[in-house]
Amino acid sequence: MTSKNNKQTTDQKSWFVYIMRCADNSLYTGVTTDISRRLNQHNGLIKNGAKYTRNRQPVTLVYHETSNSRSEACKREYAIKDLSKSDKELLIATK
Repeated sequence: MTSKNNKQTTDQKSWFVYIMRCADNSLYTGVTTDISRRLNQHNGLIKNGAKYTRNRQPVTLVYHETSNSRSEACKREYAIKDLSKSDKELLIATK
């Protein structure tokens, strides 16, 4: 497969924007194609979790939404990260 085909395959996957609540009640926002794997990574069960969540375990998934592409997911992640914590809590509560 060429790299162009790999990119097309990656773009065709569903992307997710997620928010996880850490043990200290802080919120972590990210994007992934596999929420279960990412949750396990953030909880230290699999390597490559975020440095931010390493000392804030356990983390729990509190919100996610689907995007059609990585680009859309990253734009939405940025918008969510730009929200205040109270606005993020409202987003979580209204899901």
